[in-house]
Amino acid sequence: MAGSTKNRGYAVYLIPGIVASTAVIIVPLVMTVYISFTKWTGIGSPRWVGFDNYTRLFQDANFWASFGHIILLILAMAVVPTFLGLVLAAVLFDYIAKRFGDRWASVLRSGYYLPQVLPVAVTGIIWGWILHPSYGALNRILESVGLGSLAHNWLGDPQYALYSVMGVMIWFQLGYPIVMFMSGLQRIDPELYEAADLDGATWWQRFRKITIAMIRPELYVVLVTTTIASLKIFGQIFVLTRGGPSNATLVPSYFAYKNFFEKAQVGYGSAISTVLTVLIVVLAIVFLRLQNRAERTSS
Repeated sequence: MAGSTKNRGYAVYLIPGIVASTAVIIVPLVMTVYISFTKWTGIGSPRWVGFDNYTRLFQDANFWASFGHIILLILAMAVVPTFLGLVLAAVLFDYIAKRFGDRWASVLRSGYYLPQVLPVAVTGIIWGWILHPSYGALNRILESVGLGSLAHNWLGDPQYALYSVMGVMIWFQLGYPIVMFMSGLQRIDPELYEAADLDGATWWQRFRKITIAMIRPELYVVLVTTTIASLKIFGQIFVLTRGGPSNATLVPSYFAYKNFFEKAQVGYGSAISTVLTVLIVVLAIVFLRLQNRAERTSS
């Protein structure tokens, strides 16, 4: 009885978080869902139109194109950085730290993570300079080494714009999985690696059988968070391309922004946001269930 009373006392400290979450997340979400069933310009009273916004949405070619772009951005922001981050983290932990010391491994890890710390606007402007067709560093370097035929208008040509953004996002996202995986590697018992060495295992065998198996929880966390980040990407698109050229880099979050603020079609923009929210929640649930199933299997 005394224990339950004590636990109820701790529940008081949850109240500020619950109030803040309700005000910042729950109330705006409910309002967005409601507005998605209306026609509203942001001024005056919303007019109820039922499922008209959703009917229009699923017939909108730009909506489906934006989700097609998201699939490629998931590859650039979740799949590729997770794979590269896992390999680089293992190299930093298993080779650089042992041969050159933990300090050098920490320096390299910090360098990889630096893009995550810099403001999105700053990195976007810098990459805009690098990829500029006239004075950009990339085209100048290609011309200086005799590869001028490979120079392009990287962000202004619909054929290359999305792939250029993908390259930028791989660079931007890579540091996060490296930090997460190096943190996970530190909790692996060194005796497992020593036993594998005694058995004559190669680096790749140790990486595949021990490293990947032991940091599976971090692997799931990275995949969930990076996939969600790719679904709601906005800042980089806004700074680099604004969804162009010719909607070649349009994504759902920027598509919703355009309808909200540029076209004053708040109901339609809310419908886009609602569909995106549902998709994010469903994917998060699927990932969490897969993680729980894998943990039950391993235990």
